[in-house]
Amino acid sequence: MKKILFLTTAFLCGALMVQAADYELVWNEDFTDGALDTNVWNIEDNGNGGGNNELQYYCEKGVSIERDPQEGKHCLVLTAHKESYKGKGVTSGRVNSKQNTYFTYGKIEARIWFPKTANGLWPAFWMMGNNFDEVGWPRCGETDIIELGHSNGFRNDKQEFYFNGAMHVGSAWNTVWSEANAVTNPFSVEDGFHIISCEWTPTQIAMYVDKDEHPELPSYFLQNLEPNDDPNYNRKEVFGKPNFIIFNLAVGGNFPGIFDINKITALANGDKKMYIDWVRVYQRGDEGQTAHFSSESDEIEEADPNWEPVEAVKNVQAESVVTKQFVNGRLVIVRGENAYDVLGNKQ
Repeated sequence: MKKILFLTTAFLCGALMVQAADYELVWNEDFTDGALDTNVWNIEDNGNGGGNNELQYYCEKGVSIERDPQEGKHCLVLTAHKESYKGKGVTSGRVNSKQNTYFTYGKIEARIWFPKTANGLWPAFWMMGNNFDEVGWPRCGETDIIELGHSNGFRNDKQEFYFNGAMHVGSAWNTVWSEANAVTNPFSVEDGFHIISCEWTPTQIAMYVDKDEHPELPSYFLQNLEPNDDPNYNRKEVFGKPNFIIFNLAVGGNFPGIFDINKITALANGDKKMYIDWVRVYQRGDEGQTAHFSSESDEIEEADPNWEPVEAVKNVQAESVVTKQFVNGRLVIVRGENAYDVLGNKQ
């Protein structure tokens, strides 16, 4: 399977330890297996409005693996569908990797095709602290890598160019420190696939759109992570802990400022879909860096069916559950109770 193939290739020649500036690729999800890997992703099922008076009911029917209509790539697809369902007027999809795939520091990127948002759709790619179940929101910290669909965008007829990044933390819902920055981008981000990047280091968080194609553009969000004496607002402390990944397609609510499903013009002509081609995590051994990546199979699938693994790799194959972690800046593969380097040597 895709993430095990990553391990095998790394054992063979390190080919997937791809350099990205001074970063190395440590995890890749490309959704090519035909079904969502539920050892990595949790499909949310709730109609609580996300604390933002959103209109959708998130459920399994809003989450699928489909080919995109532009390139035919297998993608994670979140679909907003207008229908009556459990007291709501629309269904949609939201997935997260809480307690499955989480990490501290690195560069996280996703290649996403956002739906036409106006008026009323609110797609997002974001992270929250993996200690959410213990401390709740906002103590866990929230990093919104990108959000589209704010009322200011469609009010000014700039919805395809208008988006923001943000961060939130605090001791309670009504005492939240927030920092957000909205931009009017020079090109549309609702016209096909775009690569959204978040570079998270011990000292700052920076966000970019299509940095590979537009290196001249500055980050659309930049926040320094300074320490202070209040543990509830200490950005250095809160945003120096493991985070998990979230993708969602919200409908209505406080962000777009629409609270009536019949005023969601984006759904007037049928369903709207958010396509995620892939999501990747790169790391570089920063102090305090951690990583935990789950796999869907305990079988190794070789890239070359005639390849015979060396004895060290056979040792790794014999173990169960796979995770990847950084220890003192070095990538190790954990199977069962044992840890191995990328050549299969037991640590």
